[in-house]
Amino acid sequence: MMSKEDFFLGCYNLEIIKFGKFTLKSGMESPFYVDLRPLVSDPKILKILAGHLLRIVSPDNFDLICGVPYAALPMATAMSLESHLPLILKRKEVKSYGTKRLIEGLYKKGQNCLLVEDVITSGKSLIETIEEVEREDLKVTDVVVVLDREQGGKELLEKKGLRVHTLFTLTEACEILKRNNLLFPEDEKRIKDFLSGNKVEFSNKKRLSYAQKLEKVSHPVAKKILELALSKKSNLIASADVCSTVELLEIAEKIGPYIVALKTHVDILSDFKFDRTILPLRDLAEKHQFLLMEDRKFADIGSTQERQYNHGIYKISSWADIVTSQVIGGAPAMDPFLNSGVVAILSMSSSGALTRREYFLEAQKIAESHPNIIGGVTQHPLQHDSLLVFTPGVHLESKTDKKGQQYHSPREVFKRIYTDFIIVGRGIYATENPVKMAEKYRIIGWEAYLEDLS
Repeated sequence: MMSKEDFFLGCYNLEIIKFGKFTLKSGMESPFYVDLRPLVSDPKILKILAGHLLRIVSPDNFDLICGVPYAALPMATAMSLESHLPLILKRKEVKSYGTKRLIEGLYKKGQNCLLVEDVITSGKSLIETIEEVEREDLKVTDVVVVLDREQGGKELLEKKGLRVHTLFTLTEACEILKRNNLLFPEDEKRIKDFLSGNKVEFSNKKRLSYAQKLEKVSHPVAKKILELALSKKSNLIASADVCSTVELLEIAEKIGPYIVALKTHVDILSDFKFDRTILPLRDLAEKHQFLLMEDRKFADIGSTQERQYNHGIYKISSWADIVTSQVIGGAPAMDPFLNSGVVAILSMSSSGALTRREYFLEAQKIAESHPNIIGGVTQHPLQHDSLLVFTPGVHLESKTDKKGQQYHSPREVFKRIYTDFIIVGRGIYATENPVKMAEKYRIIGWEAYLEDLS
């Protein structure tokens, strides 16, 4: 069975936890919002969830299973199918017609019923549900919960003599996200303050429009990509991780109208020749109005990077509008990139990446002060408004690949990271219809930007 941590990461990619500023039903402002309903739309996730929930209770101790309406109903159904425990359904309210029953299904008086809940907060609504079930002469001794928000609900039920089995607590969920570089330190602090009853300080940072950023940037490449975004109504950068010149030129021709930049890895081309690869690629970039972004990820001392940038068979300085570079060599190592705008690698989207908080903060200082750097590849918001935010690992079907890549939806990265440009690879070039998918990502990315702007 999939480990709890991997399972939770799969759930997280369905956006079951959102961080920000949310007003709860009680009127309280919370730094996070939990919604497990998206899980029921993924049959594989739902089946794995049922298995995990059944492992933390002993099905043999129960005669029936019942989900608290409505979010937990599909979860209880999946558990019933896995365990063969008979399922009963509790209505939200009694109908004024028909049988007028609150509990539907076949059951006998005195049977022990396992109650299933998605999220437990104060526990008061669960107490009410238990009382209603027990009015039908059924026993409730145990409750199994997917996520405990740690706001007193579990303790309240235990005082009533109930056994509460939780798959995850909010603290455990945050620890998993933190280990995988998916929880920003400021969000972690707000959650701790919220759970401990301290005042929560929310960020007042607002997104700048592309037009507003145009007034703040000075590098000509930064200005160009913002102008392209406005004229093409696109914030899409497509990653062309293909291994032949034919494939590269074909994808550039097909999706060029929908993108502001094409991200290349020319060192993986098996048949690279400058005149047959770069010259026609530059023609396509001019024809369809997009920039070329060579994802070289330079990571050496300045003198070596100068040779890598200007010489060799690739002659990157002669054609790349944008290059990517690590900043591990320090600010002077960024000096050679005079012909291109540099996108600094500040943090990475892969699981277990070492670009943690300390590195990110120091790398951000270099990015803010160096004239060649136009922005950063980052999983965190940047403080300086003149820096552009480039976010890879974007996919409409949020998931994790087998090599540690963590995918996020366009809406999430615009909302959480204040992204300016999304970078999409396999979601476009590895599909049957790259043109259709490029247009889809262009529309969804632009809508996510406008939504966040408003």
